[in-house]
Order: sequence, then C-alpha cells, then structure tokens
Amino acid sequence: MNFRKLTFLVIFASLIAGFFFFDLGQYFSLNYIKEQQSAFDALYQDNPTLILGGFFALYVLVTALSLPGAAIMTLAAGALFGFWIALGMVSFASSAGATLAFLASRFLFHDAVQSRFGERLKKLNEGVKKEGAFYLFTLRLVPVVPFFIINLVMGLTPIKARTFYWVSQVGMLAGTAVYVNAGTQLGQIDSLNGLLSAELIGAFVLLGIFPWIAKAIMARLQARKVYKGWKKPKQFDRNLIVIGAGSAGLVSAYIAATIKAKVTLIEKHKMGGDCLNTGCVPSKALIKSARVAFNDKQAEKYGFDAISSRFRFSRMMERVQQVIEKIEPHDSVERYSELGVDCRQGDARFLSPWEVEIRNGDHVETLTARSIIIASGARPFVPPIPGIEDVNILTSDNLWQIEEQPKRLLVLGGGPIGCELAQTFARLGSEVTQIEMLPRLMIREDAEASEIVTRSLEESGVQVLTNHKAVRFSQENGEKVLFVEHDGKETALPFDQVLVAVGRKANTDGLGLDALQLPTENNGTIQTNDRLQSRYPNIYACGDVAGPYQFTHTAAHQAWYASVNALFGFLKSFKVDYRVIPWCTFTDPEVARVGVNEQEADEQGIEYEVTRYGIDDLDRAIADSADLGYVKVLTAKGSDKILGVTIVGQHAGELISEYVLAMKHGLGLNKILGTIHIYPTMAEANKFAAGEWKKARKPEGLLRWVERLHHIRR
Repeated sequence: MNFRKLTFLVIFASLIAGFFFFDLGQYFSLNYIKEQQSAFDALYQDNPTLILGGFFALYVLVTALSLPGAAIMTLAAGALFGFWIALGMVSFASSAGATLAFLASRFLFHDAVQSRFGERLKKLNEGVKKEGAFYLFTLRLVPVVPFFIINLVMGLTPIKARTFYWVSQVGMLAGTAVYVNAGTQLGQIDSLNGLLSAELIGAFVLLGIFPWIAKAIMARLQARKVYKGWKKPKQFDRNLIVIGAGSAGLVSAYIAATIKAKVTLIEKHKMGGDCLNTGCVPSKALIKSARVAFNDKQAEKYGFDAISSRFRFSRMMERVQQVIEKIEPHDSVERYSELGVDCRQGDARFLSPWEVEIRNGDHVETLTARSIIIASGARPFVPPIPGIEDVNILTSDNLWQIEEQPKRLLVLGGGPIGCELAQTFARLGSEVTQIEMLPRLMIREDAEASEIVTRSLEESGVQVLTNHKAVRFSQENGEKVLFVEHDGKETALPFDQVLVAVGRKANTDGLGLDALQLPTENNGTIQTNDRLQSRYPNIYACGDVAGPYQFTHTAAHQAWYASVNALFGFLKSFKVDYRVIPWCTFTDPEVARVGVNEQEADEQGIEYEVTRYGIDDLDRAIADSADLGYVKVLTAKGSDKILGVTIVGQHAGELISEYVLAMKHGLGLNKILGTIHIYPTMAEANKFAAGEWKKARKPEGLLRWVERLHHIRR
C-alpha cells in the first residue's frame, strides 16, 4: 500500500475510532432525538440555513464513514424539517455520502482485490458491467442488505462512479420516503421496531416486487427494440423448431416431445451429427482396433514370446462403419418419430425470428415456431496455410472414407484430436509426424500429463515436433512437402497425407443469421447469455455452435437448459450450470479432468493444496501391466473440498466420474476415503488418493500421546 493510501486509511480509521471512543453514538439514538426535538425545532426556526447545512454535512459524514445512525438521522429529518424538505435533503445527502464511501473503498482496496482475485471475479465483473445498474437498483430499493455494505462492496467492482451515484439517488428514494414519513410521526414511535407496522411491511414488500416488475418491463421494451421491423405471426405451426440433429439437437427435441410440445427437428446431413458419424464413435472404434494391433509390440510385457496382429486396413475401416450402424438406431428418424418429434431433412434458413425455411432439393417449406433452437454443431477449422488447398487434406470429417492406410502421415495440431489420431495411426504402422506450434502437446492439461502422453506417443512411433510452425505446403520432386519453421530455420517434411486437427469452427453458414444480425464470437459461435438466448429472446443456441465447451456431453447438458427455457421461459428460466464440466482425451494412457488444474488455479489466484497418488503403486494396474499415470487432486487450502482432479492412466475417463459426482454434490475427500471400493480395481486409485490427502494431515501430536498410551498398556 503506497503512502497516500496509507495516510488516507489512517485518517479514515481515526475518524471511525473517534466516533466510538467518544461515544458519539449516544447522540444517534431514538430517545436522544425525541428528548431534543423541541430544542432542535427552536434552533431550526432561528437559523434554518445553518441547521439544514450542518445536518446535511453531518449526514454525508456519517454515511461516508459507514457509521451507525443514518436511519435515526432520517427519522430526525422527518420530525425536524417536514416530509418534503427532509426527503430532498436526505436523498441527496445519503447518495453523496454513499458515493464517498464507494470511492474510498475503490481507492483503498479495488486494485489489490482485482489483482489477486481478478480471474475469480471475472464473471462478476462482466455481470456488473452488463447489469450492475439494475442489481444495484434492486439492492437500494429493498434494504435487506445494509446500505454501507453495498457502498463498500460496489467500490471493488468495475461499476462507474456516476452510475453508482444516480442509481443510488433513484433507488434509495422510495425507502427514504418511508423512513422520513415515519419520522414525521416521531412522537408516536418508541423504538425502531415501531417502524415494522403492517403498513410499512406491506410498503417494503411492494418495493421488493417492483424491481422484478421493472425488469419484466425493461425486457419487454428491449424485445420490442430487437424485434422492430419484424412481423410476428399471430399463431405458430410449432412450439419449437430445432436446427441440427447432433447431440444438442437430439436432446432438445427429445425433451420437447416428452413434455408434449409440438417440435420439428431439421437436419441437412445425417441424424446423430458429428459424434455418431465423424467424431466420438468412429474415432473410439479405430482407437480400440489400434490398441489391439499394438499388442504385437507389447508381447513380452504380457508374458508372450510373440503376438500376431495381422490386419487389413480396409477391414478395420469396415468395422468402424459397422459400429456406427449398430449405434445409429439410437439417433434415427424412426426412433425420434416414435417419440413424437417431426423430423425433416433439408437445409434450414431463417426468414424471420419466428420463421424457418426448409429446402430439400426442389421442395421448399416454411414453418413458424414460437421458439427456435440452433444446434447446428461445428466443423474442423482449416488454417489459411499457403498451398493447403492443393494437398487434399484429411480432417475428422472425411478421414472415415479413406480405404488405404497412409504410409507417411502428417498430423497438424497437438490437442486431443491430434494426439488421439496420431497415436492411433502410428500403432497401425503409419510413419506419423505430429506438429504443434506451442511448446508442448495438450497445452491445457498438466505439464506432467503432457509429458507422459508425449512419451507414450513417441513409444507408439510418433515423431513429435513441438515449437514448430507450419509455413507452407508445396510439391517438390513429385511429392507433397510441408515446410515448418523452428528456431528461425525452415525444414521440409515430405508426406503422403496430412490430417488437420487444429480446432473447430461453428456451423452457421447458410442459416441466414446475417439477416437477423445475430452476433458471433471470433470462432464463429453464436453469442448467447447465461440462459442460452441469442440477441432475440426466442432464439436459443446450444452445443458446439454456442460453446464455450465443445464436448458431446456438454452439448446434451446445454440442451436441457435451452429446451426448458425455450418452452417455459415465460414462467421461469434457468442459468446454465458450468461449475462441474469433465472431459477426457482418449490417448493411451487416457487423460481425464474435471475442475481446475494447477496452472489454471495459479492463473486465477486460487489457493490450493495438491495431493498426488501414483498409479504405479496400484495392485490392479500392476496386474494389468498398466501401472502408468497418476491421480492428482487439488483441494481448497485447509479443507477436503475438491477444486479439480486430473487422472492419467488406463480408463481415466471412467475413474473421473467418482470425482465429478463428488464435486457436483459437495462431497470432499473424507467421503471418498470412507467409501468401500472393490479390490482389485482401478477405481481404488481414487480412494488411495484420498488416503494420501489424509495421511499428509495426520495429527502427529495426538499420535505421540496414543503411542505412549499403548506403551503403558503393554
């Protein structure tokens, strides 16, 4: 704290200390005011300007220093000056004093609080910037929270001082009027409890309801502004239209049909979306085949002299399609039609906020709906690298159509998709080179997890090149070449095929969003609020097209909120709960995570403690020759509350579920430690990690006394 702040704090604290040291609070009691009312009246009659000015200055000082007594002074003002003069004076004095307290808090503590807890306060700050005036107005209107606390806390937020002042001026006016009016009846009030008459309680109840009425009115006015120029249909063909039949769209339509809404689901490609047809399902099927094929490299590890894994790549890709076909009925038109969903094939395009055109060849149809959910998913992002359009790239979309295994495969990208597929093709015998421009693979995960995965990829046959930037593609001597830059030098990497896995971009092309002027983020995702509403309150977005998490399970999670809000938001809407989001990268070993890891906790200024259990010590892992990896748990300092978990090892995606459940329902490591786990299983790793946490906190002093007790008893 610098000298100016320290000096200010000393003066501020001295004034507050003086108030209590000299017992000035006795002059701010109801009895004192009533006893001195006649004397105050006489002074006011003799010199009204001086009394008004002095009273105003004293009121400002009391509120600026956050001293007790403002309520009594408000009553006194009503008794001494009459309703209208008191209301005007107290209204301006309280707002001025509150603003001074606000500025003092900001001057002394704002920078320190934001620098230390900035990441944790990010959402709060954004909320205050967006709707801070309304929430401050609500707090001012209903004095449930003491005003002095509001003044000090608001000083720590980014709300502007002028906004704080005028909202306080307007918001406190109604409550001030109630107290001033009570003050005019001062002779009839024996204590502050006398203010709690049925009439005054009723007045405050009405004040409590008013902000929500005001919010509804504001929402209606904002909606009228947004919808200006559009003609709303008098009646609708559907309650809900869902665009896209991937995970988010299927769940949205399923929920709507289950609760008997009339819903149409539109898909221009295949039911099931990316997850079924080009993502989770085919990739996991191929990963499993590659793990089996890799057994011939691990024969000695399992006690074999040799294991044969002869295969035909085309047959393996046939199996992938068979897996898709076996799961396909779960997401089929037939199943959803039986559930009550009207399934349509075609391209969807908005004609208005309530109208969607469906085009299938020459057939064009227009449907109207009160609410619409956009769940159109995402596609692989293709970076603008010079020459990339000439090399027939592979992505997670078209990879599943190839019939011949690439001999030399380049993989661009060190994220989950790139790592999974690089390891898979290397284990199948391709010469794989993986290129990542960042310092390490899987940059969002623990450095330790990244190191283990990198080592496993290399053992599988992948050449991993980090800190390498793709510069340009070219044709050199009849073969394809990628030039990469590393430490200022260019290197040529010849290849047969290249797999691009550097991220995904939302599918919004052709939907007619430009006509609606729906804003999008840099990655193409549609901007939504915390209830998944777009700029238009009746148009929602969920899944990969909305972000921020592009996982199948979060798409389904969002779909519940989108569909329920779309159908019942006029009665009650729900904010999406992102508190506990797990995910897994299906390399070998797998990397699963929920909550924060160490690097994120450090970035966000979260205090934490780390507990680590090595899976190399786990009986089942040793028996399976899968003793690689660890369980790492972050807990709140001095508590068993779980902040985040990273698991590296076989079946990590399954093991993480116990921690997901614990975090969702507020269970700590003590509860996991007290739960029986079957022996021998991989799941015991979770209990042993909790045991490590407990062991590190054993009461050494108590144990020494117990040791003496045992010695005596012997």
